[in-house]
Amino acid sequence: MGVKIEIFRMMLYLSFPVAMFWVSNQAEYFEEYIVKRKREIFPPDEKMHRQELEDFKERMRVRKEQRILKQMGLESQE
Repeated sequence: MGVKIEIFRMMLYLSFPVAMFWVSNQAEYFEEYIVKRKREIFPPDEKMHRQELEDFKERMRVRKEQRILKQMGLESQE
């Protein structure tokens, strides 16, 4: 009886990782879950969205430059 249980346990230990590897490497699974999730997290670039980001970066750069120039002006007066 003990040998049969050990054989069953060994088959279970070996078959579970193999089955999970087989399931996770199915093309349908990959397309359905992984690629769809990636597109939700990182959507394709839209031209208008990209332009908004570029404008925002430019505004932040100008604001930082003005702050630095203002600090330099205050330091030179002292």
